[in-house]
Amino acid sequence: MMGIEEIKMAIAQLPMPELVDFGVWYKEFEAQVWDKQIEEDIEAGKLDRLAKEALADFEANRCTEL
Repeated sequence: MMGIEEIKMAIAQLPMPELVDFGVWYKEFEAQVWDKQIEEDIEAGKLDRLAKEALADFEANRCTEL
């Protein structure tokens, strides 16, 4: 497996069209990783306290429309 420095050098050597394609791919990949982490945190109950606080604020009319 390549190390991070080798990966950085390989990316830096990509021609512009491939660099653009890589950027699009990476943004999608990063979003998928984020979504997976959020799902795991929800399943583990890590966001329960925040959800309860948000609902309590909403029910107490302490929210404003965006």
